[in-house]
Amino acid sequence: SEPQTVAGEILVRGENVMLGYYKNPEATSAAIDSEGWLHTGDMGTIDLDGTLYIRGRCKTMILTGSGQNIYPEEIEDKLNNMPLILESLVLENDGKLYGLVVPDFETCEREGIDRAALEAIMAENLKQLNSQIAAYERLASITIYPSEFEKTPKKSIKRYLYNVSK
Repeated sequence: SEPQTVAGEILVRGENVMLGYYKNPEATSAAIDSEGWLHTGDMGTIDLDGTLYIRGRCKTMILTGSGQNIYPEEIEDKLNNMPLILESLVLENDGKLYGLVVPDFETCEREGIDRAALEAIMAENLKQLNSQIAAYERLASITIYPSEFEKTPKKSIKRYLYNVSK
């Protein structure tokens, strides 16, 4: 297809790739195909110079009704750099995208930012974010989440715990 514009799964092969999972042939055959390619689970594009850009994970990609692929991690990276946002998740519900954000409650407390002011800041964050991304990636809303997201031992957010209907 079009590796510069259409993301595909990143595959890796070579001496640097593991031979497989110890005493687990099922997991090995799920990860490494018959030609020795490791399926990373990451989606990426590659430019004409050969630079690889990781877009997101296969499992987290959101396919819109109009056939657009959305990588929530790309939007979350932008959100996480906005005022008073510690971490975020971009989720899809009923064809709409929304952001679940964990605010920096310590800074709010220290600077006397109450709930109303925090909600106003998040509304501004939403406006700013939506002006920086493609129309099909825009969030309908930002919802404040009261505590840090649950993480795996590798410090990845346990996404599946939050992807439920609002």
